[in-house]
Amino acid sequence: MTKKIIVIGGGAAGIMAAGRAAELGADVILIEKMPKVGIKISITGKGRCNLTSGEEMDKFIEAFGPNGRFLINAFARFFSEDLINFFESIGVRTAIERGKRVFPLSGSAKDVVNALEIYLNKQGVQILPNTSVKGIIAQDNRAVGVDTNKGIFYGDAVILCTGGASYPKTGSTGDGYDMAKKIGHTIIPIRAALVPLEVKEAYIKDLQGLALNHVTASVYLDGEKIAEAFGEILFTHFGLSGPIILTLSKTVVDSLAKGTVEISLDLKPAISKEKLDLRFLREIKEHSNKNVDNMFKNLLPQSMIPVFIKLVGIPHDKKVHQITQKERGEVIALLKGMRFTIAQSRPLEEAIVTAGGVSIKEIDPKTMESKIIKGLYICGEVIDVDGKTGGYNLQAAFSTGWVAGTAAATER
Repeated sequence: MTKKIIVIGGGAAGIMAAGRAAELGADVILIEKMPKVGIKISITGKGRCNLTSGEEMDKFIEAFGPNGRFLINAFARFFSEDLINFFESIGVRTAIERGKRVFPLSGSAKDVVNALEIYLNKQGVQILPNTSVKGIIAQDNRAVGVDTNKGIFYGDAVILCTGGASYPKTGSTGDGYDMAKKIGHTIIPIRAALVPLEVKEAYIKDLQGLALNHVTASVYLDGEKIAEAFGEILFTHFGLSGPIILTLSKTVVDSLAKGTVEISLDLKPAISKEKLDLRFLREIKEHSNKNVDNMFKNLLPQSMIPVFIKLVGIPHDKKVHQITQKERGEVIALLKGMRFTIAQSRPLEEAIVTAGGVSIKEIDPKTMESKIIKGLYICGEVIDVDGKTGGYNLQAAFSTGWVAGTAAATER
């Protein structure tokens, strides 16, 4: 007898779950409240879709923090190489770029979505767009269907993969958390992850648009360093963004309620304070009769120099040879530790992913089946698992979707 499976949510996890279950012979209905599937996929990676990473398994697990071990079974069964081969099979060639990030060769997320839609149609998945799910129907602790704005649909299994609560315009509005909670699941409080940060310093507006590579950012909670990352940052009109800020943002968000959170930027992490001092002495000797701002041209981007000089408190027209030892020390201290006080993160709606969600303690990592409701499978971002930027989160969605679709179609 053919199994009938209902998939709630047409994002990365839902598409993979639906397609995989149909491949295995199941009769699959994919319910999506938006006009079409894959809308959030189409905006990932700035419209280029960072599908996965070429990193090894241990690096992948590490990218998800303490909850990363939950994904070991899913990755063991369907990992980055499998995903790349899958996309090749549906006509999407890929390329590995800087930082081992994997993108479609075309550089277009829309090509990925189009290929996935064709894949679903070929597998015979019935897609119901513009359909909202009110709740999951359970009888005798078993999922038997879903209640929607277009009526009730019954099935042998239900796969919940509604995504998080970030980018609500794409359909990720957090309704999956309510569905899971209503049938007995514990929801770990949701909050923003991979999100830009707002700072209190008003002069941040003068740095807007400036990007810096090879910078170390350290997070301090009440003066104690609790995390750091090395790479690229971006200054915005409200604060800080860029890859390493996004990576650190969850730690910042979780720390804001505990005390004062600051981010310190080491603009010259490869050079010690002692070597910087020697470099300054050479600059002073070579440019002794020039204005101070000329001395910084070999050290900082032009747009940063006025801000830097103002923060140190040196008049911009002061001659280089007039710089005191104290002022030189203050310049070095600022280069090695430019601090910003974090006011708050940007809203959850602007986060790339949502932290929190359905507790992993209540999901079987080998099948993605709920330990509370039989026949209910939970996968993707709705689970309390989130990783750093770089293709990790999409891989987790595709992997858990593949496992859920496989289990739902084959388990009796």
